[in-house]
Amino acid sequence: MKLLNNSILLISVILLTLSVGKANAFSGFSLQQIVKQDTVKKDTAKVKTKNNSDLEQKVEYKADDSVKMSKDKNIIYLYGNARIKYGDFELDANYIQVDQKNHTIFAKGTKDPKTGRYVGRPISKSGAEGSAIADSIFYNTETTRGKVYGVFSEQEGGFFSGGQSKKQIDDELHIKNVMYSTCNLPHPHFGLMISKGVVTEKQIITGPVYMIIEDVPTPLALPFAFFPKPNKRSSGFILPTPGEDATKGFFLQNGGYYIGLNDYWDAKLMGTIYTNGSYETSLLSSYTKRYKFNGNINFNYSSSKNGLEGTEAFRNPAKVFHLAWMHSQNANARPGTTFSASVNLGSSSYFTATGANATYDQRAIATNTMSSSISYAKAYPNGMNYSLSLGSDQTLSSKDISIRFPTGTFNVPTFSPFDSKNRVGEQKWYQKITVGYGLQGTNSITTKDSLLFQNDGLKRLQSGFQHTIPVSMSFTALKYLNFSMGGTYNEVWNFQTTRSRYTRFADGTYTSRMDTISGFKRAGSYNLSTSLTTNIYGKKVFNHLGNIKALRHVMTPSISFNYSPDFTKDGAGPYKSAIDQNGQAIYDANNQELRYSIFQTSAFPGSFSGKTASIGFGLGNIVELKVKSSKDTTGTGERKIPIIQNLTINGSYNFLAPIHKLSTLSMSGRSQFTDKLGINYNGTFDPYALDETTVSGVRTFTRSNDFTWTRGAKLPRLTNFGFSFDYSLNPEALKSKNEANDKLADAAKKKGLSDLQSEQLAAISRDPNAFVDFNIPWNFSFSYSFQYSNDLGVSSVSNTLNFNGDFNLTPKWKFTFNSGYDFKNNGLTPMNIAIYRDLHCWDMSVNWVPYGAYKSYSVTIKVKASILQDLKLSKRQGFYSTYQ
Repeated sequence: MKLLNNSILLISVILLTLSVGKANAFSGFSLQQIVKQDTVKKDTAKVKTKNNSDLEQKVEYKADDSVKMSKDKNIIYLYGNARIKYGDFELDANYIQVDQKNHTIFAKGTKDPKTGRYVGRPISKSGAEGSAIADSIFYNTETTRGKVYGVFSEQEGGFFSGGQSKKQIDDELHIKNVMYSTCNLPHPHFGLMISKGVVTEKQIITGPVYMIIEDVPTPLALPFAFFPKPNKRSSGFILPTPGEDATKGFFLQNGGYYIGLNDYWDAKLMGTIYTNGSYETSLLSSYTKRYKFNGNINFNYSSSKNGLEGTEAFRNPAKVFHLAWMHSQNANARPGTTFSASVNLGSSSYFTATGANATYDQRAIATNTMSSSISYAKAYPNGMNYSLSLGSDQTLSSKDISIRFPTGTFNVPTFSPFDSKNRVGEQKWYQKITVGYGLQGTNSITTKDSLLFQNDGLKRLQSGFQHTIPVSMSFTALKYLNFSMGGTYNEVWNFQTTRSRYTRFADGTYTSRMDTISGFKRAGSYNLSTSLTTNIYGKKVFNHLGNIKALRHVMTPSISFNYSPDFTKDGAGPYKSAIDQNGQAIYDANNQELRYSIFQTSAFPGSFSGKTASIGFGLGNIVELKVKSSKDTTGTGERKIPIIQNLTINGSYNFLAPIHKLSTLSMSGRSQFTDKLGINYNGTFDPYALDETTVSGVRTFTRSNDFTWTRGAKLPRLTNFGFSFDYSLNPEALKSKNEANDKLADAAKKKGLSDLQSEQLAAISRDPNAFVDFNIPWNFSFSYSFQYSNDLGVSSVSNTLNFNGDFNLTPKWKFTFNSGYDFKNNGLTPMNIAIYRDLHCWDMSVNWVPYGAYKSYSVTIKVKASILQDLKLSKRQGFYSTYQ
């Protein structure tokens, strides 16, 4: 029903007749002739009409071959590329006849004497309504009646052809044998044949309507139909798709009702039912207001009975839900103010229980985290700004959930309190001092999702504020050295603190118990710092090294000094001594008095550490090759190849630390070996050696206070190393994919989408049928990541390989696949295979998961045009459900 409604509502042959309807003003108008130079003399006239006595109107006409008039000059004959134009109405044909006395217009094509083809058909166009082509047009401008034969018009991706259309004096439109199709060929592959019908302003009444495929009528027909024709969205039923699940039985999937609430807001209520009693429901709603905002809401609820009848899993079905809400505001809607929402939350087992809502998307099924954020921000012209947000983070594997409601920030940009706006000359040293201010507040809870809505769930809330005041001054020393100095003051306000109670046993061991205490507590800390950095450039020119012309190396060394007093002493910060049940102090393994912070589980733990005086150091590296460009045909062009992009090494040395004064050394960078291959890498080095002890045959390692080079080693220990890269064997495919991703990124940027919304938009590109490019005959790409760690003598290695590819079986068949290799289990990860067949105005897609927990397949043959999205044949078989 909805399919026929859509098709009939698109009978925009109305366009042609309405366009011709604008010619009713011809009845009392004279014509203005516009012809080519040196063909016919120009003749113009202006006549006041009966209907518009005070208004002068002009109708322009021309013809390439000739313009003739009858003896009484009431009939005008236009031959060869004739045109009539009145306002925004235009009519072109090889032959046009205008009878001013009888108030009629007739237009038709002509037969080409050489080829015998019918050419120069009438083409009608009116404003933004588009154009229509017909075999011939007859119209009475006085009675407003008209006939159109063999119409061909396009409207919103649909094409109307053949038949007759007759416009009556009461603006009714009678149509006969008109075919509607989304196929753009002159002889369409399929269509909906409307044998006869009456179209009025508010309704459509038709006789038999049936489908024709390859000129063969099909049994898909309706004897008659009556449809309202409102100028707004209309509601209607959504037909379900039948199928079978291996454990849930037969089903009717995604049936429901579409609600056209208004021009800016709609909704779909859909559901799926299974013969074993399982069911799924969903609400999908979209809204938009041009130049203001847009968004959508998607809520899904599922009740699954996966076990045998009579089992516990059958009696207690798994009930899961998922909520997604995306809202974005146009950047120009309210300058300086933004509101956005990106909500993604639900039951921890939703994706696995429903097979990613029956999509079998392996990325979605493997999802382990979900994040949500709703934020409002306001920026003032002076630079001050504030923001309020609600958010949540879920870890699905551990069922941990963290909710923030709300979080707020207020920031004052750095300013120079001692400088003057009317200053003349260079700044003095004290005028370079800058001060800023930042305030952050939060109200959050972290717990298990099963405990969140229990009676004492809200007692786990953590509330607090944090103030930050940075002070700095920077200048250039000795022309090339960038020097800065300053400090930061931090103060935290917490409304929940902790107290630890320790119990010591006879063997010297102890246990602790933590109590949460409500009440306001504050503490402050500060640090002082200085830093120095510069750039060192090196260049080597090669005159006899082939295409390599030069090597450029940029080093960015930096050194800093940081000082912070001891905030772990009584009265200096939030720390307290650990005391047992007898009031005796407890000492740790290093014979140091054990202390704990009352803010350790608070909203803002703060930066309260022991006394530090450390030097930080770092070195950044960029290495580039300048080579001769093969794309420059003149032979003088050059291009740069970044061999090493920002390879950095960082570390620090704390003079006041009792042990392990030197920190670990971290390294990260990227190397671009070719235009298509780049590698990211990172690593951590520990400068301290390990001490080995054996107790009861079990070897253990502890970190000593001796450097590795004092025990014979030359380099620090490698404790962590990893690298990753991706590569495509077909550069054209990689370019096409990057262009598609760039378009998605640009669309996300223009719409002001959040990172999560952009990621969900990018998920479209992972659909094998989303970007089927037959211009790329084949492609194979893969990505690999490797991670090595060695923590206290216990080493582990993890690596991941994913690959995907496609190739054209024929110019119309496309085969795609994607999978990976599980090195831990020595086997392939679940594979997805898709086959796509281009059927011009139709397409066929086959998706198959051949093995694994989500083994399934689906076959769909559908019309490409979205306006006929319900015109499809689908077969689906899912095997993702398992007995419990």
